[in-house]
Amino acid sequence: MKAAERAGIELMGWIACERQFIRRVEIDWERISSMEKKAMQRLERAKTAGGSPSQVSFIVEDYYEVMKELLIAYALSFGIRSKNHQCLISFFYRENPDFETEARLIARMSFYRNRLEYYGEDTPLSFYEANKESFEGIIRLLRDLLRGRKSPKEKNN
Repeated sequence: MKAAERAGIELMGWIACERQFIRRVEIDWERISSMEKKAMQRLERAKTAGGSPSQVSFIVEDYYEVMKELLIAYALSFGIRSKNHQCLISFFYRENPDFETEARLIARMSFYRNRLEYYGEDTPLSFYEANKESFEGIIRLLRDLLRGRKSPKEKNN
């Protein structure tokens, strides 16, 4: 059994996040827009990487990083900064409880990204193949949610 199946990936509790990893910041729409732009540049790189089995771990990592950057921008649009990626996912879920499936998929991607980064383990090809279309859907969702948060001036950009 692989580590992900054993791990029973759960979302981090928001109360623990608030106590340990969250701080309030001033909303900076220019920074938020810049983060979204960089996320979209990373997405283009992920899309052009192809889907060969030897590249899957890095493709999933890139898609996760796009989502993470959009989650950072989303949290910043509420005046929140997190020192912990799991808290970004928990914040997203707290604000959007109807998107539990999406939050849990992002958490699984985070798990695989960490296994790659810290242990050199590959992301299962089956995970990528089963979820690659959902990755794009989550990115669209995050961008839509972020657009809904932008100031009137920023919405025109």
